[in-house]
Amino acid sequence: MSKRQVVVLWILAILLAAAAFFVRSGNSKGFESKTQRARGATLLADFPATEVAKIEVKSADKSSTLVRKDGKWTVAERENYPANTTTINDFLRTLAEVKVTDGIEAEPSFAPRFGMDPAATDEKERGTDVVLSNDAGTELARLTLGKNLEAASDPMAGMMGGGGASGRFVRNHADESGVYKVSEVFPTLTAEPQRWLDEAFLKIEKIKAITVSPAAKPTEVAWKVTRADEVAEFTLEGSKAGEALDSNATSPLKSLFSYARFDDVVSKDGIDKIAKPLETKTVKIETLEGFTYTLTVTPTEAEKPKENDPEAAPPEEAFLITAEVAAEIPAERKKEDKESEDDAKAKDKAFADRKAELEKKLATEKAFAGRTFKVSRYVVEALLKDRAALIKQPEAPAAAGNPAPGRLPPGFPGGQPGGLPPGFPGGQPGVATPPVRRPVEAVTPPIAIPPLEEEPAEEQPKPEDGPPAENGQ
Repeated sequence: MSKRQVVVLWILAILLAAAAFFVRSGNSKGFESKTQRARGATLLADFPATEVAKIEVKSADKSSTLVRKDGKWTVAERENYPANTTTINDFLRTLAEVKVTDGIEAEPSFAPRFGMDPAATDEKERGTDVVLSNDAGTELARLTLGKNLEAASDPMAGMMGGGGASGRFVRNHADESGVYKVSEVFPTLTAEPQRWLDEAFLKIEKIKAITVSPAAKPTEVAWKVTRADEVAEFTLEGSKAGEALDSNATSPLKSLFSYARFDDVVSKDGIDKIAKPLETKTVKIETLEGFTYTLTVTPTEAEKPKENDPEAAPPEEAFLITAEVAAEIPAERKKEDKESEDDAKAKDKAFADRKAELEKKLATEKAFAGRTFKVSRYVVEALLKDRAALIKQPEAPAAAGNPAPGRLPPGFPGGQPGGLPPGFPGGQPGVATPPVRRPVEAVTPPIAIPPLEEEPAEEQPKPEDGPPAENGQ
């Protein structure tokens, strides 16, 4: 190749590289200029997060309405039950700060391509609509959140539920210039009302006594257990001679409701549809600090398994709980004999601090009155046992054919009541020893094997007759 040809090729390569650079630059500028929000800008311009007083979240078949009144958030679909304020504030702050990572020019008709099809019945294809309003009802923003970025571009990621997603498609309905990619997935955003509920629940501490009624008989007592302090074991009230509590059955009662959580809050209209009132048990729990809890525990009708998912696990058994809470909190500490001044001050301060905690706890738990909570079976499992299940069962006698140590079963030498023959370890004198019988052996008779046929031996040649012997020799 000549020097001139080499120079020409270098010039062509430079020109092609420059052309490619200008094409990319032109496309990039043109792309950015066709959407209102540029890459790196916030998704919503000047979003007034602090003015939001109502959030409506909708998906294919679910909806949640969060309302702020007097500074407190509630869930409208759960009869204005308190909402999780932390979750809501985190969502609003993220929405105000989230930035655009890419803008895609697309008319609203192209929204289904990004998982935002308003006519779809599948939640993944339908997307999640969010409408935010202020106290006056003025709409501050309307958004639709579509597929996670990996779920939209990587089929395997979509099959795995969008694991490792780094962002999401979002459409701002006030901006028809296109669809945006953002770096947030908004994992807490959901249209399920129960997911927005405040998680605070009963926390019963230092249990002193538990009384359980029979089903549908709230004035009667099925069983009652008590203890003197929080380290003592429970005792069964009215126990009979020989009855002892099974510690395996009573141990869970010590920490009952210590870490309990509820799954949902059931409206008054929904209770009649799922409850089994004839199986309701009433439970009274008293604590060493003066709290008294009166609970009703009602099983629910079994949910129908999902027809569309044959591999889904069967629905878990659930129960409904109502709670009434009362307390007699001591106003003053009972002084001890011979307390020093320093000890008295320390104990008075500890008492005052604990008294304030108990008063706050009482106010919180009194707010649960009139509500019906849906819980999993494990929360109330220990209260479902009947009286017999609390009693320690006697050890089963030795089964027939399993002789006690030092004895043989009947039929064997020495296997009579009285033990082994004299002279054997454990044998007792005075017991006749039956004659020892030879054990019966199963013997297989020998099998006769016929001898092998032998080949006839070859005839040996007879010696030829010699000359007749001479006389005298």
